[in-house]
Amino acid sequence: MNARVTPAAAPDFEPDALRGFLQGFLGRAIGALAIRPTEGGMSNPTYFVDADGWRAVLRKQPRMKLAKSAHAIDREFRVLKALAQTDVPVPRAYHYHEDASVLGTPFYLMEWLEGRVFTAYAMPGLPAAERAALYATMCQTMAKIHRLDFRAAGLGDYGREGNYFRRQISRWSQLWAQYRKGDDDNPDLDRMIAWLEPRIPDSELLALCHGDFRIGNVMFHPAEPRVAGVLDWELSTLGHPLVDVAFNTQAWHMGADENGGLLGEDLAGLGIPAEEDYLAAYYADAGSSERMTDFHRVFAMFRGAVGSAGVAVRGEQGNSTLPDSARVGRFLAGAYARRGMAIAERSGMR
Repeated sequence: MNARVTPAAAPDFEPDALRGFLQGFLGRAIGALAIRPTEGGMSNPTYFVDADGWRAVLRKQPRMKLAKSAHAIDREFRVLKALAQTDVPVPRAYHYHEDASVLGTPFYLMEWLEGRVFTAYAMPGLPAAERAALYATMCQTMAKIHRLDFRAAGLGDYGREGNYFRRQISRWSQLWAQYRKGDDDNPDLDRMIAWLEPRIPDSELLALCHGDFRIGNVMFHPAEPRVAGVLDWELSTLGHPLVDVAFNTQAWHMGADENGGLLGEDLAGLGIPAEEDYLAAYYADAGSSERMTDFHRVFAMFRGAVGSAGVAVRGEQGNSTLPDSARVGRFLAGAYARRGMAIAERSGMR
């Protein structure tokens, strides 16, 4: 029996190769095998897999030339395994397969969670009280990640100690130098770099960081006001916890068409806290000793802009998993850079 895959949603691997692997992994023959890609995301191809009722999510590297350290699904699998014994909600990690001969790239299998994922921070269609409760649990979950004793969880070598921002600004500036098309390509991004470099805070605070803690990577329980699982740990590392906080609160500074932002929305009417109230709740839950500043906000916009520029370049080169990634990446790179410079100008350019 052939795997059921629609042509428009065909995976980038041979379905019968997955069938053969799963039969060995599960220790039984498989009749019906359904494979469906997940929605959203522009990085690692991800699929829902149903093998005669045994369900899992398959996440793999894309079939393309990869930048060094990019698409590190082995790190994703490692952090999911480590977090399984903590109070941070994540899908269970089943199996990591390094051998690329099966599906063309390494891959891993994890739990198929049931829940709600929102791409817009406004969470359309919900009553205000429920929306408020979901914001509260999202904030609490972020604090759980940062409170975690990462050394006790076996993640003491998951990143480097020292000034995280100094390393990251250097690394992402080098990436931007590779992605840019010319001196007039996104000048606001260049201005952000010039603004950030002399303002790097003298802080070596270290925690486990998700790296992309936005609403689209948080799955909420189907009916209850709690987080069922935090998804997409590709950018996770040991770093400064306010990086996650700045990413998570970008929405208060971006429009609805810019990754589902909140600018212009009636926050009180929607039941969404003001940014300062959301931050106060995080500081209390995390026991945070440092406070977010405009440096952290601009840094998050800088990384978002460079990351989006990389998505655009891969799309233009035909090395993307999404057909529209070139346009979307280019649009978001400009949006992040403009919003970042607006914050910098408000904060003061000196």
